[in-house]
Amino acid sequence: MSTADFLLELRSEEIPARMQAGARADLEKLFRREMQAAGLAVSEITVWSTPRRLTLIAKGLPLATEAVHEETKGPRTSAPEQALEGFLRKTGLSKDQLTERDGVWFAIVEKPGRAAADVLAEAIPGIIRAFPWPKSQRWGAASLAPDSLRWVRPLSGIIALLGGEVVECEIGGIRSGRTTMGHRFHHRGEIQIDGADDYAAKLRAAHVIVDHAEREGIVREGARKAAAEAGLVLVEDEGLVIENAGLTEWPVPLLGRFDEAFLEVPPEVIQLTARVNQKYFICRDSAGKLANAFVCTANIAAHDGGAVIVGGNRKVLAARLSDARFFWEQDRKTPLSAQAEKLARITFHEKLGTVADKVERVAKLAEWLASEGIVPGCDPAQARLAAELCKADLVTEMVGEFPELQGLMGGYYARAEGLPDAVAQAIRDHYKPVGQGDDVPTAPVTVAVALADKLDTLAGFFAIDEKPTGSKDPFALRRAAIGVIQILLTAQVRCNLSPAFHNAIASVFRSVLDRAIAGDPNFAMYIEKVWKVQPHPSLPAAEFAARMEDFAAELGDFEIKLEPYSELALEFLRSAPAVMGKTPALLLAFLADRLKVQQREAGVRHDLIDAVFALGGEDDLVRLLARVHALQAFVTTEDGVNLLAGYKRAANILKKEEYAPLAADYARETAEQALVDALDAAEPRAEAAVVAEDFTAAMAALATLRAPIDAFFEGVTVNDADPAKRAGRLGLLDRFRAAVHKVADFSRIEG
Repeated sequence: MSTADFLLELRSEEIPARMQAGARADLEKLFRREMQAAGLAVSEITVWSTPRRLTLIAKGLPLATEAVHEETKGPRTSAPEQALEGFLRKTGLSKDQLTERDGVWFAIVEKPGRAAADVLAEAIPGIIRAFPWPKSQRWGAASLAPDSLRWVRPLSGIIALLGGEVVECEIGGIRSGRTTMGHRFHHRGEIQIDGADDYAAKLRAAHVIVDHAEREGIVREGARKAAAEAGLVLVEDEGLVIENAGLTEWPVPLLGRFDEAFLEVPPEVIQLTARVNQKYFICRDSAGKLANAFVCTANIAAHDGGAVIVGGNRKVLAARLSDARFFWEQDRKTPLSAQAEKLARITFHEKLGTVADKVERVAKLAEWLASEGIVPGCDPAQARLAAELCKADLVTEMVGEFPELQGLMGGYYARAEGLPDAVAQAIRDHYKPVGQGDDVPTAPVTVAVALADKLDTLAGFFAIDEKPTGSKDPFALRRAAIGVIQILLTAQVRCNLSPAFHNAIASVFRSVLDRAIAGDPNFAMYIEKVWKVQPHPSLPAAEFAARMEDFAAELGDFEIKLEPYSELALEFLRSAPAVMGKTPALLLAFLADRLKVQQREAGVRHDLIDAVFALGGEDDLVRLLARVHALQAFVTTEDGVNLLAGYKRAANILKKEEYAPLAADYARETAEQALVDALDAAEPRAEAAVVAEDFTAAMAALATLRAPIDAFFEGVTVNDADPAKRAGRLGLLDRFRAAVHKVADFSRIEG
C-alpha cells in the first residue's frame, strides 16, 4: 500500500515551558488513538515543541485504510422470533440483509477503505478539542459560547500536510494550510512548507530550532562553554536546561556578572534567586566557591554579542539579590528563640494544635531519644535546644520568600547567633531525607531531632486516624516512614519502635490536653475535676494506658459551652484508650510495608521481611534487617531450600492433624531419634545465636536439621496406627517447627 509522511503543526502564543513535555506525550497519544480507531497503521512518530508550536511528524502513513470485512454470528434460523429481533437490533440490519449458512444467521458488513486525508481531516479537530492541557483558555468574540475552542494560549495556525498536500480541516475559525511563522524577532512574514521533509530546515533558516532536544543540547553545552571561557565551572541543573529550552526558539547562553558584595548572602539563596526568579544558571570558581557570575539564555542572536541583554539581566538579578540580602540582614536581627514564639500563631492541624505544640512534642521526644541512649553520643540538652528551634525559620522573611529553604536558613541563622555547630546542623538537616537519593543524617543531634520530628508526625496523624489510603497521602506519611527507616539503618540506631511510638502518642494526647486547658477556662475547670487519675506520658506504658482509660471514663457530657478546639480535644481524648491500644501496632505494620518497598531496590525479598516481622516482638529495624539478610543468604542455599521444603511438609501435616502431646514411651526409630538429637543440639545453638544477634550462626544451626528432617520423612511413618507413636511424632514435628520459628516464620516464605 502507498504511504506518505504526515506533518501537523499547531501554532499558538507562548506555551509554558513546564507544560511542553506533557503536551508532546499527549499529542502522540491522541494521534495514535485516532488513527487506531480509524484503522490507519502508524509506525514512527516524532513530536517536537517550541514555545510557539507543537509539531508531529508521522512517517510512512498509509494513504488509505484497509477495507474491512466484518462477520457477526447470530441465532439459528430455527430460533424464536424474539432472538432474531434482538440480533437485528444489535447489528442495525434488516432480515433480508442477513446471510444464512448451515442453519445459522450471519450479519456480514463490508466497509470500503477510506482515504487517509479524510480520516485526518476528521481527527485533527477532535485531537485539538480533546487536548488535556493542565490549564487552557478561550479567546475572542467566540469565547462567549460555552462550547468555544479552548487551548493553552490562543491558537493561531494549523499546518496539516500529507505527502505535501494540504489536509483540509477547520476549527474555531482557523483553517489548515501550509504556512507558518518563523522567529518572532529574526524573521518577518510567512513561511511556505512543502512537506515533512523540509519543515525543520525551513524553520531553522527562520531562526527556529523545532527539535526541543537539540535546543536543550545548545543550552547545556553553551552554558558550560560560557562558564569555562570565564575560568569558571557551571553548576549543572538539568531542570533549568529543559526550562530554558522551552522558553526559547533560538537559544543563546550568555555569561554575566553581579556585584561581589552579594556573595555575603548564603549561596543557596543566590542560587535559588537566580534559578526560580530568573531561570539563570550559577557558577563556581576553581576552588568550588560560588562566583559572582550567572548564565542567562537569550532568545536572539544579538548584534553586540549580547552585551545589552546581559546588562538588563544583571539589573534584574541585582534587584532580586538586594531583596534577598535585605531578608538576610533583617532576619538575623531577631534570635531564633524569639522567632519560635511566633509559631504559636500557625496551625499545624486543627486536631493536633499549632506548630509550637508540635515543636514542644518533638523537643521532648528528641531529648528522650538522647537521654535513653537510643541515639548514642547525643547530648540531650543539645537535642532539646535544636528541636525547640528547628521550625523557627518558618516565620522568617527569607523562608517566607523561598519556602524551599526551610531548615537550611535556620541552620545559617543558628550559626550566626553562635549556637553550637551540632545544634545548627540539626536545625539545618532535620527535614532530611526528603526524597530518594537525599542525604541521610548521621550526626547524633541531627539524628535525634530528625527522628523525633518524623515519629511525632506519624504518631499524631495515626492517632487522629488520618492514615494514607490508596494513592492519597496528604500529610506525606509514607515519606516520613521511609525517612525513619533510612535514618535508623544508615546511622545504625538501635531503637525499639514500639515504646518510641507509645511515647510519641502519649505526648500527642498530653499536648492536645494542655492546649485545650490553656485556651479554654471552662474546659480547664472541668478537667481539674477529672484530672485526679493523672495520666502522665512518663509513666510506664501499661500504667499510662490504664490511667488514660480511667481518665476517658471520667469525661462526661458538658453542660457548659466550650471553644471549638476544646470540643475536638474532648472527642480525641475520649478515644485515648482505643488509640493507645492499637496505634503502635498499626504504625509498626505501616513501617514494615514501607521497609519492603524501600528494600526491594536493594534486592531484599519482601516475604523474608514478613517472615521475621511475623515472629512478633521485633521492632528494631537494624536487627530485623540483619536477620533478613542472613535468612535470604540461607534460603538460597541447598540446605535452605530443602529445610524450607521439610518445614512446609511438617507444617501441612500439623495443620491437618489434631493431637494431644504424649510422652514418647516407645522405642524411637533410628531416623526419629536422629531428629531428636539434632534438635537437642540445634535449638540451644540457634537460640544463643539469636540472642547474640549472630544470625548467620543461627542459620547454620538450622542447617544441621536439614538432613535429619529429610531422613525422618523418608524413614518414619508419622500417622502410625499406634496412638502413642503418632502423637509423639506429631509432637516432634511441632518441636521442629518451633525451633525454626525461633529464627523466622518459614510459613511466610515463598517457594
